[in-house]
Amino acid sequence: MKAPRLMVSAAHKSSGKTTVSLGLCAALRERGLAVQPFKKGPDYIDPMWLAAASGRDCFNLDPYLSERAEIVAAFAARAAGADISIVEGNKGLYDGLALDGSNSNAALARMLGLPVLLVLDAQGMTRGIAPLILGYQAFDRHIRIAGVVLNKLGGSRHEAKLRAVIEHYTDVPVLGALACEDGLALTERHLGLTPGRELDDAAERIGHIGRRVAAQVDLQRVLELAASARPLRRPRAAAGVAAAEPTRWVEPVRIAIAQDRAFGFYYPDDLAALRAAGAELVPIDTLHDANLPPVDGLFIGGGFPEMFMQALEANASLRAEIAAAIEAGLPTHAECGGLMYLARSLTWQGRSCSMVGAIAGDVTVHERPVGRGYVQLQPTTRHPWPPAPGSAAEGLLRGHEFHYSSLDNLAPGARFAYRVLRGHGIDGHHDGLVHRNLLATYAHLRSAGGAGWPARFVAFVRAVKASSARPAARRAASAREPVMAC
Repeated sequence: MKAPRLMVSAAHKSSGKTTVSLGLCAALRERGLAVQPFKKGPDYIDPMWLAAASGRDCFNLDPYLSERAEIVAAFAARAAGADISIVEGNKGLYDGLALDGSNSNAALARMLGLPVLLVLDAQGMTRGIAPLILGYQAFDRHIRIAGVVLNKLGGSRHEAKLRAVIEHYTDVPVLGALACEDGLALTERHLGLTPGRELDDAAERIGHIGRRVAAQVDLQRVLELAASARPLRRPRAAAGVAAAEPTRWVEPVRIAIAQDRAFGFYYPDDLAALRAAGAELVPIDTLHDANLPPVDGLFIGGGFPEMFMQALEANASLRAEIAAAIEAGLPTHAECGGLMYLARSLTWQGRSCSMVGAIAGDVTVHERPVGRGYVQLQPTTRHPWPPAPGSAAEGLLRGHEFHYSSLDNLAPGARFAYRVLRGHGIDGHHDGLVHRNLLATYAHLRSAGGAGWPARFVAFVRAVKASSARPAARRAASAREPVMAC
């Protein structure tokens, strides 16, 4: 299949690749093109911006969490029908977890046949930019660095010098040059960029970046670069890749999902997998909704509850209803920010606010990361909806965490769904606090890589719902500890 595509990467993080990727998505969309964005690695915030700029969901591609066949099939399925696909890398082109580079940006570019548009932070550089480009070319001859965009230029003289050096010493064309400009920088804080959903002027910022990139980057040459990618062979869909149609004969279950300014860290393919398993996702606003709607389950993903903890505390009616529902056995999955919200209290910058209280512990947000990076988890017998016996996920699950907070003051005897083999989790050794039918983790899992958590969670919700329809005596027995497993 024809699949015009490219990767936007850099020599190191904070070089401006998100600005360039965002600007290209917005500028090309303004031209009337269908732009499909992707993001390499684990990330929630950059994909939100890319989705807003392109008007299409942004999907993550992660060689550490997914098998090669899954990545290729997922990319091919989502690139089909788009005029161009843009993959934003993370960190530097050759950076990655593995020493051999097997999960680096370069490895993904090689896997998908992506020409690379390299964004270079040119502050303070002139002649030295040539050996940088030559070194990146020489390091892996299988990677095609097809163009560069110079960023953070000091002025027209600086740009002219750089262009002359690059033209003289290399064969890499300069496709754009961006001057230093405050309006091209997106606001950052402790977990990266500020999510666009928190900003009232997000659309205006995207529009401005798109116009500036269109004025300073040769869009036609970018399109030609993307079109130069070899035809992509579309493989058969791997397990867990396609957003399959829900099984029609299975009764759907209603699962509330927190989607508001405080909580919004969800992967679109995971949400698709929940729907495919038979879940009707019912959005709730933890800041403004006074009541929990009639639902069979609850999913609270990550976010920034510390930024909105006063408003969350003020919504006492919803907090009380969620606490009562969880205590009554409502199947609930909470990730990171969701865990923080369900705790007894949340403390940040010297201020404490009451939270839901379903978890008998208190959360403190620190100045430095507590857990950061990929995790490996081993399910325990306490898991309320464990992987199937004999499955690849039974012995090991891969995910990621990125939290500045800790869960403190847990009583002795707390039950956990996971042993942490890599990462920090809740206490450095365990993650996945279990209380009745609640599973609360700092780890974020994916639907890919054999984890299959969405289908398992929906099946658990369905099983608990079925058990609640039994006669009162059996219903009372099933509500007691330990939690119901399916």
